[in-house]
Amino acid sequence: MITQLSSTQADFQEKLSKLLDWESVSNANVAQTVDDIIANIRKNGDQALIDYSVKFDGVSATKMSELTVSSTALKEAFETLDTQEKTALQSAANRVHDYHQKQKQTTWTYTEDDGTLLGQKITPLDRVGLYVPGGKASYPSSVLMNAIPAKVAGVEELIMVVPTPNGMTNQLVLAAAYIAGVDKVFTIGGAQAIAALAYGTQTIPKVDKIVGPGNIYVATAKRVVFGQVGIDMIAGPSEILIICDGKTNPDWIAMDLFSQAEHDEDAQSILLCPDASFIKQVEASIIKLLPSMDRKDIIKIALKDRGALIQTIDLDEAVAIANQIAPEHLELSVEDPQSMLEGIRHAGAIFMGRNTSEAIGDYCAGPNHVLPTSGTARFSSPLGVYDFQKKSSLIMVSDEGANVLGKIAATLADGEGLQAHAQSARYRIK
Repeated sequence: MITQLSSTQADFQEKLSKLLDWESVSNANVAQTVDDIIANIRKNGDQALIDYSVKFDGVSATKMSELTVSSTALKEAFETLDTQEKTALQSAANRVHDYHQKQKQTTWTYTEDDGTLLGQKITPLDRVGLYVPGGKASYPSSVLMNAIPAKVAGVEELIMVVPTPNGMTNQLVLAAAYIAGVDKVFTIGGAQAIAALAYGTQTIPKVDKIVGPGNIYVATAKRVVFGQVGIDMIAGPSEILIICDGKTNPDWIAMDLFSQAEHDEDAQSILLCPDASFIKQVEASIIKLLPSMDRKDIIKIALKDRGALIQTIDLDEAVAIANQIAPEHLELSVEDPQSMLEGIRHAGAIFMGRNTSEAIGDYCAGPNHVLPTSGTARFSSPLGVYDFQKKSSLIMVSDEGANVLGKIAATLADGEGLQAHAQSARYRIK
């Protein structure tokens, strides 16, 4: 059902590395397909988009207006939700907005004694593209998590693309777009949608940055167009790592492992615990609870292929292994998570305490659920307002500053053999 390891095994590091190994865009055939799609979109624009939507999504569109969702339709999608769904979606949106409002950066300057002004101007991106998956599951939460920070940052126009297999739209996704203030929505997906956002077509405007998760074709396309536009990250499969002291309800831990495994067959769920008897209890809970899961077939494959229950020497070693893994989601299901937090160096999001399920963070806690995967939490951060703002340096040199700084610059320029640089600085020395 699920791999069981012990950190004391002689080959533990080898087995752990094999378990963690993942390359999301390594398929040469996928890369060639994506290159062909991008080339076709750049050459044929809207018509290529229509053709791909017919081919891959099974829709019957003949013109782009049939792949465009009106603002009226977005509003209607929200208004026709039942009261419970409407309230939950609005409450989640409000919490996400409030959290990200605190991330907003503003222009700052300071003036030196001689009157020279230095600083940084913060400006939002003009237009952002948001990719929302629409394959094995629909994700209104992804709409909120990607769109709201962009709007808080001050992005003027947000373009959303979402595939609709067989022409089926998800009302919650459209309702989330309405709440989040998405400006335009197109029912297209795959590498073709990424290409359209990156290069523009007759109908879809070119954006400055593309955010949002997708399948291997989407991830590959994002990598290809990076440089033409900005991207948030190349996301791998979803991951959860749980450190537990053996005192949490084992059913809770099993279900938390399921919560990521149900995303897709490549998702990863790992438990680190020093208590061997508790690990057996969690295994029993997995066996007991799995048959009741709607997505049990997906969960079973994910746990079998990429899941693990790992016994560690103690909790300190569990923290060390967690830092090595650098997981997307890290649960600290222990008595005193605050003290353990000091040792955590690498994680996308940290869920502290027995009551804090990862699912709360996915939907409504407030922090962003777009997180670094596949160990990239070593150098990456969650999606935030800062991803939709850019910085320009500000320099205004006073008369006195030109004398002092000009001499320094000229000397350094001479040392680099750049005569024009040196002379440009010296011209301003009084």
